[in-house]
Amino acid sequence: MALPNSGQISLSNIQTEFGGSNPIALSEYYGKGNAPNSGEIQLAADFYGTANQYSANFLIVAGGGGGGIRLAASGAGGGGFRTSTQTVTGGNTVTVTVGGGGAAGNTSNNGGQGSTSQISGSGLSTIASAGGAGGVSFDVGGPTIYQFNGGSGSGSIQGRPGGSGNVPSVSPSQGNNGGGSANTVSANTGGGGGGGGAGATGGNGTNSSGGTGGAGRASSITGSSVTYAGGGGAAGRGGVGEGGGGSGGGGAAGQNSGTSGTNNLGGGGGASSSSSGAGSGGSGVVIISVPTGNYTGSTNGSPTVTTSGSNTIMKFTGSGSYTA
Repeated sequence: MALPNSGQISLSNIQTEFGGSNPIALSEYYGKGNAPNSGEIQLAADFYGTANQYSANFLIVAGGGGGGIRLAASGAGGGGFRTSTQTVTGGNTVTVTVGGGGAAGNTSNNGGQGSTSQISGSGLSTIASAGGAGGVSFDVGGPTIYQFNGGSGSGSIQGRPGGSGNVPSVSPSQGNNGGGSANTVSANTGGGGGGGGAGATGGNGTNSSGGTGGAGRASSITGSSVTYAGGGGAAGRGGVGEGGGGSGGGGAAGQNSGTSGTNNLGGGGGASSSSSGAGSGGSGVVIISVPTGNYTGSTNGSPTVTTSGSNTIMKFTGSGSYTA
């Protein structure tokens, strides 16, 4: 409940709204309400009509998919990438879920889809980012499986278009489609499609190489620009070149083994043209940035806490919470 707009206002009124310890000290309330971060605080001028609410910025990146294996297997999609700015209320808890990366494909399975990352809590709009699509392993799962959909889509095999990104659909889009493949059932050359990234569609496979993973998307929520959720590269059949991973943690394809997506960036795993091992998907991340004057220090899940300018940043690499 907001403080009154007129009349008497006391330190105990401010403590009830904004919290604090006894005995009450004005210095506890620097940066609260309309109070400055230093210098003189005036009860009426700085606290009339204010409430223990403040704006928080969020970055929610899901886990990337695991790459496929064998011949011209496809690269996996990067994890869904979403941002949000919302008002949080003092005493309410923001619950954080960080999605893991999808398992690498094997001779019995396609690459696994990454898991969802999410924020939720009282008074908040729930924001969920979908896991990146797993890559398709060649000759696994029957002839009708050519691509998968997800936060970003997987590349395809056997000459089909890539899987769809931004599934389920949100606006702005959380990811892009995977690339199409060059190889067909009868051909012994050509590459699979690269996995889509948060910033770009996966590259198409050609007769000389597997498709590259789509580029991820950059965010400066931590105070410096970091690229997240790149797609995984696709394998090349018959000894042709292997696709590179997309910027933002996407894993490259390999002749013997694909590279895994980078953890805490949500990158898709790279494919492998042999049966020896594809790359798994990289785990996701959730980052919360709040004004330092409002930061409570009440967290669970051991986030990494840093400051940048006037903001305090909590980086969650595992599930946890923040109480405003």
